[in-house]
Amino acid sequence: MFLEDDEKRMLDGDYGPGVQKAMELLFALGKAFDAERLIPVSRTHVALSGQEGDTYWCTLLADGGAKCKIAPTTNPAWDVNALSKRFEVTEAELDLAVRTIDAYRRIGAVLSFCCTPELESNVPVFGEHVAFSESSATPYVNSVLGARTNRESSVSALASAVIGKTPLYGLHLSENRVGQFMVLVEAEMKDPYDWGILGWYIGRFAGYRIPVIRFVNMKQRPAPEDLLYMGAEMNTSGAVPMYHIEDVTPEALMQKHLTAGKALDVELVIGDRELKDQQEELFEKIGPINLVMLGCPHYTYAQIREVERLMSGRHVKKGVDFWILTSFYTLELTTRSGERSRLKDLGVELVADTCIDEPCWKSFEGGLGMTDSPKCAYYRKRRGQPFVVRRLHDCIEAAVEKGGR
Repeated sequence: MFLEDDEKRMLDGDYGPGVQKAMELLFALGKAFDAERLIPVSRTHVALSGQEGDTYWCTLLADGGAKCKIAPTTNPAWDVNALSKRFEVTEAELDLAVRTIDAYRRIGAVLSFCCTPELESNVPVFGEHVAFSESSATPYVNSVLGARTNRESSVSALASAVIGKTPLYGLHLSENRVGQFMVLVEAEMKDPYDWGILGWYIGRFAGYRIPVIRFVNMKQRPAPEDLLYMGAEMNTSGAVPMYHIEDVTPEALMQKHLTAGKALDVELVIGDRELKDQQEELFEKIGPINLVMLGCPHYTYAQIREVERLMSGRHVKKGVDFWILTSFYTLELTTRSGERSRLKDLGVELVADTCIDEPCWKSFEGGLGMTDSPKCAYYRKRRGQPFVVRRLHDCIEAAVEKGGR
């Protein structure tokens, strides 16, 4: 792989051990994927997990004097100020969260603590080369916005943030962004939940391939939340970094999903029955619940308003906690506009800077949770709490006192 003189000096350690470590990783990654060279990136996002491995890597670079050239936005860990007062956490768990925040602050990251940067705080434009990790962000950036990123890990994205470059391979190259098979969708899509179930179904079939999706009965264009949920689930049940939707996503509109003018074969047909069967296969059956958890990916302002509408003034019943995870921007907006206080009066709590896959939620483990996100259920089940996956309306109906307050 060709390196410019300045890049060679980074690799040789002339800019300090932190920069050297970042360049070593990018150089090794580029060689592994036969990249010819490095290219500049204009945006980065790091999916810090609040787990020891990611924090170690950031600390290693920061202790070695590294600073980010392209300041990355960051995924959430958990709100140590609010949630450590509400739930039991160990000293070690709290210490790790504090060390994570400190390390990313020292290296010059933007402490956005949000898993949907592509919607509000770090939004690339068409054709922009970026380095994004986070399973919901990568397919949205590539597919909906038409920017270019590989399915980065948190460590490679942080290395790109420090160096300001990424290896030229994969989805940075036009020839690798074409669709590889066709999906025909006959099912009716009503809300983000349906799009999420669809994404889970396609992801299981696709693996890491890029699907082109044709909707037979699309009645209205998908909302950002619809596309966000579909991509997040594709990249959880599978490893799909990009998709095209005919007549919707930008590169599909430009016909770049066709290879040498040849249409793709339909390999998957999905109707209402397939989506219903997929839901029945997902995780647990309904039963007494102790938690409703929404916001994986982080809920948008429009989704929180929809929760308030569906609550209809009813209160969450005793024995059930109801949490919505969102961005600090949306939390502030709901505080200003009143939704946060009104929902709190109904027993619904909002929290920012927090992921569903964190130790602050362990007091709910052993019970049965409910969510509208297969991704949330997948990660929570790994931590010992099974989840029922249902649409938002059903989650609310399971949580509220019947007949109002």
